[in-house]
Amino acid sequence: MAKTSKTKAKTKPATKAKSGSKAKVKSRSAAPARAASVARAPKVAPGELVTLFDFVRYAVSRFAEADLAVAHGTTDPVAEAAFLVCDSLNLHPDQFETFASARVTNAEAQQIFDLIHRRVTTRQPAAYLVNKAYMLGLPFYVDERVIVPRSFIGEILGSHFDGGDGSLIADPEAVESVLDLCTGSGCLAVLASQRFPNAMIDAVDISPDALEVASENVDIYQLEDRVSLYDGDLFAPLGDTRYDLIISNPPYVDAQGMADLPDECRAEPALAFDGGADGLDIVRRILAEAKQHLTEHGGLLCEIGRGRDNVDDAFPDLPLMWLDTEESEAEVFWIAAKDL
Repeated sequence: MAKTSKTKAKTKPATKAKSGSKAKVKSRSAAPARAASVARAPKVAPGELVTLFDFVRYAVSRFAEADLAVAHGTTDPVAEAAFLVCDSLNLHPDQFETFASARVTNAEAQQIFDLIHRRVTTRQPAAYLVNKAYMLGLPFYVDERVIVPRSFIGEILGSHFDGGDGSLIADPEAVESVLDLCTGSGCLAVLASQRFPNAMIDAVDISPDALEVASENVDIYQLEDRVSLYDGDLFAPLGDTRYDLIISNPPYVDAQGMADLPDECRAEPALAFDGGADGLDIVRRILAEAKQHLTEHGGLLCEIGRGRDNVDDAFPDLPLMWLDTEESEAEVFWIAAKDL
């Protein structure tokens, strides 16, 4: 299949929260009684809520009342509330502590109330409501065409590929080519462009809709000359091209996980989650084909969520290195080309 053409979508400038895992979601039971109470959210008189911190507390209370699931780049309801409050006020989430005690105008208060109400009543991921998500402090445009970015790979590119002691690649500046499989919004391709400043980056997705969003993010970061987007199934559109590094955050949720997804995750494209019965349908294909697309000293970095046991059972002879982050343990593996 061919390289995609650039498509311009209308965007807002593209919000940080800590990254999380696709599989790291809390299931919940239906709660019609809660839904009724949410519809009768308490009226707030002018002046009752004054500061940014007041509005975050109010939002957290409403989220708890509605039993919302938080799994889209924020790790807890407080972080999600701060994310929404800051976005309403055109602030970066990292600025919340600076302005926590600042007063909010009546017009700003109404914007915040409206956003909280939409989050509670629609159960849409917060990132979809504001068309924005953060990874490593960088904003990315997102909408319903892509999964909300929350991969741990972004953090790992910083912690394990810096060229220092223990780095999995000796010299990041010597990396000439990177492949991002299942790119979705293109956020990992953008982050890879920053970690490997001399690399050309190819990014592939089977969803034309996702590639339109990825194209928008490539444009936002002015990477048209370094990041190429391809429409196709894994390695199919790439011919015999080889790469110094392959990164992938593929669909990896197993059948039980798919059945247990909360409403917020069901709002995202199922294609980005569904990894088959044991969650490894796509991972198996990546491992089978990666060596033919890696340079001699290259390697594969792949996220599999909480599927380590299934991976270890399926590939007992592969010397996989399991990597941790601040928020995850053994949800991403690394394997060198020579070991595949």
